[in-house]
Amino acid sequence: MGSMVEVLLWAWIILDSGVCSVLMPEITDGKFIDECVREHNKARSSVSPPASNMLYMTWDEGLAITARAWARHCVFEHNIYLKDVRRVHPTFSSVGENLWTGYPPSLFNVTRAIKRWVDEKDHYNYQTTSCSKVCGHYTQVVWGTSYKVGCAAQLCNRQIDSVIFVCNYAPGGNINGWQPYESESEACPGCTGSCVDRLCRNKERDAPRRYNWTPDWDPALSAAGANYVVILVVRPIALMFTFIAAYAVHYFYPDVFCYE
Repeated sequence: MGSMVEVLLWAWIILDSGVCSVLMPEITDGKFIDECVREHNKARSSVSPPASNMLYMTWDEGLAITARAWARHCVFEHNIYLKDVRRVHPTFSSVGENLWTGYPPSLFNVTRAIKRWVDEKDHYNYQTTSCSKVCGHYTQVVWGTSYKVGCAAQLCNRQIDSVIFVCNYAPGGNINGWQPYESESEACPGCTGSCVDRLCRNKERDAPRRYNWTPDWDPALSAAGANYVVILVVRPIALMFTFIAAYAVHYFYPDVFCYE
């Protein structure tokens, strides 16, 4: 009997397994959040020429939910809903976005991904607000009035195993013809809070907020219904057939599950 239980246990493990060799951090992972925020503020405090109106950037749960929802589409294109702002955030009037992708997934690193965006500064001319190559990721990272960020990483395997890393920002930046920040000798001249590393902090503005909200275009909404059917119907049926098959084999071939 014990051997039969062992077979059933292994059968259930096989049915229930969805093992992935690489796990991406959740948007609630404290280490992931800290790294995203730290690398953004590191770039913002060290811009050249130095900034005078650069706000300290903090995490926003709503933006992270949006980033996760779009990353789940596994397409390396900008969110098609960004212009319909109420479908990407419940409170902000504009949202910006940066994308990164790479493989293999085991090499994904938040710091390295953000550095790729920041390194575009070599292609940006602050005086003329022009780019010699792609530099829009950099200007969004250092957009002075963008003070909230939310990011997500998604493992995708449509063609090859890869990672899509999405960061959303609010208020959104990259307004055509505008410099990403103001530059003066004095840092934070109009700051109503504290100025640390040339970044203006404000307790009320920087305070975290909770959002009981999910974008209506999040693939997980439709997937949840399908998974519910699998859990409530398909898995019990599969387990029943596994039990019947194991019992039949044990009945007709009683020595199959015997071990010396």
